[in-house]
Amino acid sequence: MLLGKLKEYADKRLDDQLPPLYAQTPVASIVVIAEDGQPLSRRPISRTDPSTTRGKRGLDMAAPEVQRSSGIKPLLLADNGEYTFGRARDPAKQARVDRQHAAYRELVERCAIETEEPAVLAVRRFYERGAADQLDLAEDWDYGLKVTFEVSLDDGSQCRPIDLPAVQDFWLSENTADSDGSDQCLICGERLQVLNRLQAKIKGIRGGQSSGTSIISANSEAFESYGLKASRNAPTCRDCGEAFTRALNHLLADQQHHISVGDATFVFWTREAQAFDISDFIRQPDPEQVRALLESPLRGQVTVPGDESAFYAASLSASGGRAVVRDWIDTTVGNAKGNLRRWFELQRVSDPRDDDPTGEHPRPLSLFQLSAATVRDVRKDLPVTTPRALFSAALSGAPLPLGIGYLVVRRCRAERRVTRQQAALIKLVLLSQGTEQSKEDYMVALEPEHPSPAYHCGRLLSVLEAVQRAALPNVNATIVDRYYGAASTTPAVVFGPLLRGAQPHLSKLDGPRRGGLQNRIAEVCAQIGGFPKTLSLEQQALFSLGYYHQRAYDRAQAISRRAGATRAKQEANTARTEEEN
Repeated sequence: MLLGKLKEYADKRLDDQLPPLYAQTPVASIVVIAEDGQPLSRRPISRTDPSTTRGKRGLDMAAPEVQRSSGIKPLLLADNGEYTFGRARDPAKQARVDRQHAAYRELVERCAIETEEPAVLAVRRFYERGAADQLDLAEDWDYGLKVTFEVSLDDGSQCRPIDLPAVQDFWLSENTADSDGSDQCLICGERLQVLNRLQAKIKGIRGGQSSGTSIISANSEAFESYGLKASRNAPTCRDCGEAFTRALNHLLADQQHHISVGDATFVFWTREAQAFDISDFIRQPDPEQVRALLESPLRGQVTVPGDESAFYAASLSASGGRAVVRDWIDTTVGNAKGNLRRWFELQRVSDPRDDDPTGEHPRPLSLFQLSAATVRDVRKDLPVTTPRALFSAALSGAPLPLGIGYLVVRRCRAERRVTRQQAALIKLVLLSQGTEQSKEDYMVALEPEHPSPAYHCGRLLSVLEAVQRAALPNVNATIVDRYYGAASTTPAVVFGPLLRGAQPHLSKLDGPRRGGLQNRIAEVCAQIGGFPKTLSLEQQALFSLGYYHQRAYDRAQAISRRAGATRAKQEANTARTEEEN
């Protein structure tokens, strides 16, 4: 299904029809020569762009491209510096590089004889005159980057040999022998010659080899069915294999059609071109766009033209030289928008701040921010399964696994705090299961009547921390730093001593503050009843959410008091100024 939809995308949506066995590949430098093979410049023209990761390897150019593994297989007139110049990056591998360069020279020789193109003959003369010895290549020259040629012909025209139709036909004929025997292609269903190995690789999957990854491959008997080896265990004709490879590489190179989080890479596209851009909501959601999406049902805009168009998405990762398809979504644009609407609604938790004192309009969180809430270091610790599950939930409405809730709860215990990202993800996990209430604005902010004692245990820890901070403003380690882990797992053991310890702190406060905090402690304890001996995983998640909600509520109250004091001071100053005038 995935490969068929990719071929459909290539046929319908891609206008840049490349020659067979060509691909848009980074080429770092161009050697400019005359028709007699003499270099017109001793320094090749650089085509690198250091500002981007891909650009460091060169700017994209349509050039010959086939899949090659550990064997020696030169790419015609556009290969890396080892094949092109015969100089090894590692001196210990010079013998192998000599064989690579010899194979490259033989390929150029055959091409020159068969095509008789002046530009190809010029490249042959370049090697006859001394090849790289005619060039000034710095000691730090990267021989792993690709090099091609440009020929200044005697008639005054400029020509890149790889752009010539005769060279492209020669390249195709050189690689057609990689298919033998007819079989039914699993993409188009026709009985055609199928490939022993796919002739191009997928480039752009995070964590994959720089040379690319294979989406169909088998190199062990465990993966070979009925004796079908390599790519023949999923028979594909050359045209279909080239089409879906080109389509996937195009999607992976387009910022609007892919996103990477950790070692997970996601691609998404629609059957017809759409104005609605899913990537904006996944990568870095804009608050105004998200608000418009959430409010669209209120304006009668639940469906708009184009919502019935097919929407596709895939979750990918790399395992060595192979691409791993971890998830596949086949739905409509309308369904994807509806699931995104629910996704942003379920992740909403209050976030009081100066520009939004009540916290009623929290900034929407991206896929990366939610994934990062589960680990200490997102670059080292994030498994590909976490962003995959979040991506699937966002676009297909699938419930989030409770295992993600465990990761967040464990992170909260380790850090002895609950961030907004962690609270939002906990809420997402709980409400996506369908076991919690689903009333409007449920669990966005403080829920004083929540039925779970675990939730109110989290609230109580936040209140007791507020008591301690009020009495000891400069305390280095609060009760949360010391007791969060125990309080969130065995409340009955911890809260008795914590309540007793709060009394000396309360005695240091003035009457109104002491009375307010005492009343709040009493109100929360009344909701708890008896402290639970232990809390399950779901109860620990509710504990974390209760702790966050109570802190957010207190922060909103503090912001409101400061704003009130500021207004009163300004009004007094204004009144005094008027009296003086």
